[in-house]
Amino acid sequence: MNMMSATECLLQMSDEHFELEDYQSGVPRWCTGCGDNAILAAVQRLCRDEGLRPEKTVFVSGIGCSSRFPHYMKTYGFHGIHGRALPVAEGVKMARPDLTVFVNTGDGDCCSIGAAHWIHAIRYNMNITVFLHDNQIYGLTKKQASPTSPIGTKSNTTPRGSYLEALNPLTVTLGVQNVSFVAQAVDWIPELLFDIVKAAYHHKGLSFVRIIQRCPEWLPKSLDPWLHDPQKVQLLNHENGLQLSAGLSRVYKNQLQHDPSDINRAREIASGHDTIPVGILYRNPAVPCYEDLRHSDKLRTPDLTRAGLNAELDKYTVWPQGAEQKVAQSDGARRYRMHTARN
Repeated sequence: MNMMSATECLLQMSDEHFELEDYQSGVPRWCTGCGDNAILAAVQRLCRDEGLRPEKTVFVSGIGCSSRFPHYMKTYGFHGIHGRALPVAEGVKMARPDLTVFVNTGDGDCCSIGAAHWIHAIRYNMNITVFLHDNQIYGLTKKQASPTSPIGTKSNTTPRGSYLEALNPLTVTLGVQNVSFVAQAVDWIPELLFDIVKAAYHHKGLSFVRIIQRCPEWLPKSLDPWLHDPQKVQLLNHENGLQLSAGLSRVYKNQLQHDPSDINRAREIASGHDTIPVGILYRNPAVPCYEDLRHSDKLRTPDLTRAGLNAELDKYTVWPQGAEQKVAQSDGARRYRMHTARN
C-alpha cells in the first residue's frame, strides 16, 4: 500500500499550477542555433503541461554540451561523469521510484564511453525517460569524431575523414532484449519534438528518444539537405502512435503508416539511409520494469533509509583502543555501539 506524507497530501489537496518560469534556471550557454535549446524548450513545456512538481523531478546527465541540461532546469539534478548518466539515474529510480527521472546524454557520452551502460539500461527497462542529443560530433571538446559521425566526417581526430560507417542508435537499441520504447525526433520540427517527448514521458518503462540536432559551431551545414528538403524527412503516423496536424501534413508529405507494436518493421525503418524517420518506431508497454520486479511491495520509509545508511557507515567505524564493541540488531540492520569505561 502506498503511504503519503502529510505534506504531500496537502499539496495534492491544493490546486497546483506551474508556469514555464517554475522550471527555468539560468540562461543557457549553448551556441546560438544549437539544437539543445529546442530540446530544453520542449522539455520545460512538458513539465508545465503535465504539472510535474519540481521537487519530485530529477534530471541526470553525463558530460558534454547536452549534459549541461540539469543546470537549466529548476528541479533536482545530477551532473555526473562521462558516460555514467544512466547508472546514476537507475540508482535514483531504484531508491526513489516515486520520482520522475529524466536522462540527457550525448552521442559521445552514451554511445562511446557509456555504451555498456546504455545496453544494460535497455535490458533493465526502468521507468526513466532518456533523451539522446545526437549532433554527430564531440562539441564540448572542440570537434572530434563521435560514434555517430557519418563516414567521411573531417574532424580534429579524423582530418582525412572518418573511416567507419556511423553507429545507428536506433537499430542498436531495437536489438536489445526488453526494449520497450524507441522514437526519433529532429530539433527543427518543434511540434513533433514536443509530441514525441510527451509520448516518451507517458510510457511506463525506459523510453529512448534519439533527437537529431544541429551543431552550428562544428558541423554547421551537415543537416542542411534534410532541413531544406521536407521530402527527406519521413513522418511516422498511426492510430497507436502519433497523429499529425494538418499544418505538418501540408509541409511534410512523405508519411508512413507504421504500427509501433511491430518491432521487425521498426528495425527496417530504422535501418534506412535515404530519409530520416521521425516518430515512434516501437512501443511495448507489457515489458516489466526492473524496479517493480525488485521491490514493488516494499515501502522505503525514512527509518529504513536511516537504518541502511547507519549499517553502511558502521562498516568504516574506527574504534578507540580498549573500547568494548557490542553487536545489536535494530530495524533489521546490523548496528554497532561503543561502550567506553569511565573512571
